[in-house]
Amino acid sequence: MLKHLTPVLLVSTLAACSTPMERRQANGNEEYLNAGAGRAELAIPDGLKAPTYSREFAIPELGPKADATLVGTQLDIRPPLQVLPMAEGTHVEEGSDSIKIVVESVDNQIDLKREMFDYLLAFLAKREIAVASQNYESGVIDTDWIEYQEVVDSSMFGSDKVFSLKQKYRFDVQVRPHGRTGAIVIELLDHQESYDGDAQDSLLTGEDKRRYTIDMLNSAIAYMSLQRDKALRAKRVQESLGIQVELENTEQAYYLAEADFDKVWNRLRIVLPEMGFEVADMDRSKKLIFINYDDDSGFWSSLWGDEELPLEKGGYRLLLENTDNPDQTRILLRSISDEPLDNEVIEGVYNAFKELMSEDRKVR
Repeated sequence: MLKHLTPVLLVSTLAACSTPMERRQANGNEEYLNAGAGRAELAIPDGLKAPTYSREFAIPELGPKADATLVGTQLDIRPPLQVLPMAEGTHVEEGSDSIKIVVESVDNQIDLKREMFDYLLAFLAKREIAVASQNYESGVIDTDWIEYQEVVDSSMFGSDKVFSLKQKYRFDVQVRPHGRTGAIVIELLDHQESYDGDAQDSLLTGEDKRRYTIDMLNSAIAYMSLQRDKALRAKRVQESLGIQVELENTEQAYYLAEADFDKVWNRLRIVLPEMGFEVADMDRSKKLIFINYDDDSGFWSSLWGDEELPLEKGGYRLLLENTDNPDQTRILLRSISDEPLDNEVIEGVYNAFKELMSEDRKVR
């Protein structure tokens, strides 16, 4: 009975003359290996001078570290693979012999080790690769057997001849003590090949292992790139949303923002210059911003007519404080000497401050 050929099978049938092993070899024969056998020097008759030979096309001698056995079918003509740091905050560490990629934190609110570990697990799940074992503390993920099959020779009347490749990998997630920089290292744990059901002796060279591991690592980093791009865009959208601010008329008036410290801190970096303040210095650890006010800035006038902020020229402090509610932040406007300002001044600045803080911004 004739077999029904799918389009994929037809393609495989056309490629049946090329096995996975043969694709790494140059086309043609290896007669050049015998080119030097029995070769005689050019005979120069008596009375004539030997011609001057050009060294333009001379093949240099092999270096002391060169492998003289890499000729003919033993020579792999495939171009080398490179580790591709495609994800945001990734790069290749120069001079490193191991197959790894350096990953830097792009969001201080996210634990870098957990981020990398979860991305790798999600990547394996998407590729339907089973996990043999995982240990978050050590940062190690071992895959189960990953099997690739390819029809090398297809027959319309008999069974197909299939080349099968099975491999296991280990991902090692490493993070430096400060938590801002880490790395993903990959290792090929096991490798098996079979053709038409028969196991093949496959002694992998160092370059073979490197190709396989780089290919797998690049796939993982490509997945991480997509996920990081989505997360960063979602964060930009979140940060673009306005923050509601209320005036708290206590003994010392202050502004209460309905957002956590990080979001308020980032929004103030945008809003303060728009209000006519020059940001002189910022100390995130102390939650303190030093600002200078110059009523000639012109922004207030252009936005609110002829009115001006009820502030004198000079320096001021803006202090942020946490509250019992993690989604609220207290904002205190004080003098440069850290003295409280009159409540009338705080109230006079409030309308402009509230308007700009609560405004939704466009995401670019």
